[in-house]
Amino acid sequence: MRLLVEHEHAGLFADPGLGKTACMLEAFLQIRKRHPKWRLLVIAPRHVAHNVWPAEVRKWSQFSHLRVVVLHGSKKEELLGEDADIYVINPEGLAWLATWDWAWPEVLCVDESTKFKHPNTQRFRILRGYLGRFKRRFILTGKPVPNGLMDLFGQIYILDEGLRLGRYITHYRNKWFYQTGFGGYKWAPRESAGPEIQAAIKGITLRLDKREHLKELPEYIDNVVRVTLPPKARAQYNVLERDFIVKLEAGEVLALNAAAMTAKLRQFASGGVYTEGDAWEGVHEAKLDALDAILSEREGSPTLIAYQFNHTADRLLAAYPKALVLSRLTDRQARAALDGWNRGEVEHLIVHPASAAHGLNLQGGSEALVWFDPTYDLEHYDQLIARLWRQGQELQVVNHLLIASDTVDEDIVAATRSKDRAQNQFLAALKSRLLGV
Repeated sequence: MRLLVEHEHAGLFADPGLGKTACMLEAFLQIRKRHPKWRLLVIAPRHVAHNVWPAEVRKWSQFSHLRVVVLHGSKKEELLGEDADIYVINPEGLAWLATWDWAWPEVLCVDESTKFKHPNTQRFRILRGYLGRFKRRFILTGKPVPNGLMDLFGQIYILDEGLRLGRYITHYRNKWFYQTGFGGYKWAPRESAGPEIQAAIKGITLRLDKREHLKELPEYIDNVVRVTLPPKARAQYNVLERDFIVKLEAGEVLALNAAAMTAKLRQFASGGVYTEGDAWEGVHEAKLDALDAILSEREGSPTLIAYQFNHTADRLLAAYPKALVLSRLTDRQARAALDGWNRGEVEHLIVHPASAAHGLNLQGGSEALVWFDPTYDLEHYDQLIARLWRQGQELQVVNHLLIASDTVDEDIVAATRSKDRAQNQFLAALKSRLLGV
């Protein structure tokens, strides 16, 4: 916490479960001892904004006097005029907030700062225009470089407006990366990039690893469950992979390029594929059978199930009508569902990692996660696992991955593990530099 209090701009890279929110709140209280009228603006993913920040303030007596306003919903214009200590908004709300003549708070905290890793997004461009209005700026995240060092530029820019890594992404790329791949569209880090970037951000970042600070974490196990495509589905998959087109009962599935084909193959491996628009056709039930075997062994114990495609959620709901799909609930329904989940009252909670991977405490409800559809996004992968494998979890956490053999599923898992190794190496080296090792 000393880093947040003593530095005007700082980044806390702390694993889930280490109390980033509480640290930021305590730092804000310390800052207000010197500046009593200062207020805090928190930018956080939607579920974090609604379910984490207000809850953390209520949870601890030292923060209970702070008034929190979440700027969301049909009455957010009225809420903007209310007197509060902390205003919380999701990144998508920045475009709306920027249209108002508002006295911006003096302190900024971007929670889950990887939401601003891409400097070409609207949310980043809007926030960049207001950075100078804040007297203190902080970022919080557990995994700052989930997909490589390129992810770091936008996050550090929020802190120092380009002082350490360059004012523009082009400067950052040209200094520490080189072009590679077909047509030179891919940027790879130079051999010296990691150590030099770590040295550049050393003074304003702190890395905290849960394996060192949470001594009572339960054991964690990956359980890869391989499924075999039925003969008909295997033949169709092979045709699509070879010809970029396959005929189904509902119509043709056409992939216009390699990227589109990969997306179609991912869907096919999971058991359903889009034909036209929102229409989809089921092509096999191999993964549904594998999931049913896992759930049968659990004998009704609550299980978290992750999906990527809407047709996967549709098929899961058809198989388990009492299941709840978190992304299809209103904010009020979602809060009630999460409370019920942590009381053990929800047997199957179906989540999309893009909306459930950050900020939620789900360890009270279960110790089992099933990935029906694997993901390329390491940040979503790590963060969703951390919803269960965190402080307060009393049972061994099992992460089940349903992988269709000899399909793109295997490539996805390999790519994610490669990213994980690269990120862990960077964070370990960053910690060593911070400690002077």
